[in-house]
Amino acid sequence: MKRLNFLVSLTNNDNDYQQEQAAAAEKAARRLGVEVKIIHASNDAVTQSQQLLEHVQSASARPDAILFEPAGGTAFPQVARAAAAAGIGWVVLNHDVDYVLELRRLYKVPIFGITSDHQEVGKIQGQQFAALLPNGGKLLYIEGPANSSAAKERTAGMMTTKPANIQVKSMRANWTEESAHKSVSSWLRLRTSQESHIDLVGAQDDSMAMGARKAFSEIAEPDRARWMKIPITGCDGMPKTGQAWVRSGTLAATIFIRPNTDLAIEMLVEAFKGAAMPESKITTPESVPSLAELSVLAGKLAKSAKV
Repeated sequence: MKRLNFLVSLTNNDNDYQQEQAAAAEKAARRLGVEVKIIHASNDAVTQSQQLLEHVQSASARPDAILFEPAGGTAFPQVARAAAAAGIGWVVLNHDVDYVLELRRLYKVPIFGITSDHQEVGKIQGQQFAALLPNGGKLLYIEGPANSSAAKERTAGMMTTKPANIQVKSMRANWTEESAHKSVSSWLRLRTSQESHIDLVGAQDDSMAMGARKAFSEIAEPDRARWMKIPITGCDGMPKTGQAWVRSGTLAATIFIRPNTDLAIEMLVEAFKGAAMPESKITTPESVPSLAELSVLAGKLAKSAKV
């Protein structure tokens, strides 16, 4: 059997989760003896579509399979069909699509999706908010792009577990620290922000949480101290970033969402050996710290605030 060659297309290389996705893919490729080429779309769906189509149509650099995480709201059904017709496997990461079953019926190449349970991510985050604000309060919620299915599902899940006594002020960013810093900084310049009493910040990924913290650190005194005391939570929970920030107290909590490029590569290798593949695979997120530990921590913070 020839050495397999996979193309991994990620949304950007500025986000710690995307960086971990790249590292996981490279590690799995070395372990399994396959080649991977990693490209980034700079958070631009048009760029990503063009990049993928170029590789599908290439006579010299055509991969055996493409794994990609959509940079926008579409998972490129036309490109998927062209890839499958050209004999290229197709794996969609962290995005729900409705064309996988149809393409699996029409073509004999590996086609499937693998994603975290983003609704569950949102539900856990809502439970974290409840633990950190047992008496309710005002939440500044930083969502991902409006066209992102992951962002939509996380918000929907959060709203099902968030207590009614927690009010939500939402804003959007683009899965990067820089984009969240820009959004929060712009909001902080408004008079309404100065009149808002924010008790908690929740971001849909850790990099955006850190962008909010950076914006707070730039506020002039004496207001800076008040903003810097506000607990901040995120999602992704990579060991060297999100989990480390929780241990240091920079973040109050995060949610571990395991990288899935390595699982996708493992599944592709088995598929090319003839193993049957499921239509989709879902991984399970985990609260960091656990919800029980977070409730204890919140109680200690409340007591120290009264002293």
